[in-house]
Amino acid sequence: MSTTMNRRTFLSRTGACLGIGLLGPTRLTTYAATPSFRRNPFSLGVASGDPRPDSVVLWTRLAPDPVNGGGMPPASVEVDWQIAEDERLTKVVRAGRSLATPELAHSVHVEVDGLSPGRWYWYRFRVAGHASAVGRTRTTPALGAPADKLRFAFASCQSYEAGYYTSLRHMASEGLDLVIHLGDYIYEGAGRDGGIRKHIGAETESLDDYRNRYALYRTDPDLQLAHAACPWLVTWDDHEVDNNYAAEISEENAPVEGFLRRRAAAYQAYYEHMPLRLSSLPAGPHMQLYGRVPFGNLAEFFVLDTRQYRSPLPCGGRGTRCAEAFDPRRTLLGGAQEQWLFKSIEASQGRWNVLAQQVMMAHLDRKPGPEVNFDMDKWDGYETSRARLLGHLMATECSNPIVLTGDIHSNWVADLKADFGDERSPTVAAEFVGTSLSSSGDGFKQRPETPQVLSENPFFKFFNAQRGYVRCEVTPELWRSDFRIVEFVTAPNAPISTLASFVVENGKPGIEVG
Repeated sequence: MSTTMNRRTFLSRTGACLGIGLLGPTRLTTYAATPSFRRNPFSLGVASGDPRPDSVVLWTRLAPDPVNGGGMPPASVEVDWQIAEDERLTKVVRAGRSLATPELAHSVHVEVDGLSPGRWYWYRFRVAGHASAVGRTRTTPALGAPADKLRFAFASCQSYEAGYYTSLRHMASEGLDLVIHLGDYIYEGAGRDGGIRKHIGAETESLDDYRNRYALYRTDPDLQLAHAACPWLVTWDDHEVDNNYAAEISEENAPVEGFLRRRAAAYQAYYEHMPLRLSSLPAGPHMQLYGRVPFGNLAEFFVLDTRQYRSPLPCGGRGTRCAEAFDPRRTLLGGAQEQWLFKSIEASQGRWNVLAQQVMMAHLDRKPGPEVNFDMDKWDGYETSRARLLGHLMATECSNPIVLTGDIHSNWVADLKADFGDERSPTVAAEFVGTSLSSSGDGFKQRPETPQVLSENPFFKFFNAQRGYVRCEVTPELWRSDFRIVEFVTAPNAPISTLASFVVENGKPGIEVG
């Protein structure tokens, strides 16, 4: 069978996992006869992700009644899939049947292998006479193979209540090779009146809550278009679980045992709704998300997780840093992930080495004048952890390190310095911070204090707080980041434009205006 795992393998693996962490029933359900559907079972669209030279993950979820538990029977259903070399799917190269189980909310994760490197494919799913939308995906170039160009976009922070996903519709038409989503795919808060749209239900706590919230977001047609346009790399931030959580510590400092149950529910729902491999299947409140994705010899992507393993926020989360922020025992990545990253950087053969992560790495004093104010949820709250990473990039002479960041609902561009307190200190890497897709509403261009904040943090090149995403074009000699913005998200159909562009030249880590 051309699926990565056949029915017997899936059942045996799922059975093993049920005993250690999945929140569904503790025994496997039976097969259903081929069901009949009054409504479209592919209401949440299709997606692909985690591309490799010979493999990609195809995703869908059966949900005829998406925001009310999915509307599926408590039984497993077999779903047909096919992947082809043409958009009409007449040149099918792989096909098979995958199992959609109630234990995983009838989601489907097909790891298709045996594909050719560096080429486009089209795919779809079928069940009970219904066909999904056709998605487009691609494999990466062969390991170490020459690659002349890569076009991708990165984005984050898509509060459903705050606005429309017009940016994602524009992104879907960009002809991108890849999209990287840096977190806050959903927001966990209860539905509020007076917004552009409204969450259904109370704040998410249970597995059913999180499933329904993901389903609500996934019904958005612009989000579906962007997922169907090309493969995605994904990682989470905080709102996929709870605002500003740190490992086992919730925003409200809830009892750890109860919060870990909530985290387990959130992690399982995340897996169920993302194009992730079986290796990311969660075990209770633990989930392997960070990983490495090469793109030929042109780039290596290191997708990081800055939430699951971090030390608690220092200094009570206050804006004035205390000695705790400098404690060498504190970590943002956790020991295992940090060592994995350091070894992966050392082994990289990519011309560009890209850290796709969540929170701002550059040092930022947000208070104009002699007073200081820092965000302890960012790398500023984990000073020695940041110093270890930047020091490692310098010591290993890492080729062209680039940091991609989300979280902060605004655009920033910064040179990352070995010593942020010394303007003459060498630049180690470039950081591009992308604004939100919709969170915080329409946004604004600048605040009155922006010029003074930038002057007090001279390694920053740019600030803007409108909505949109960052489009990147990479060649062996040049990295270009275009900050794509829409004027509004509180109404549909906003046009898109490029507000500013910045470049990094091969071998020169400093950022220049494009």
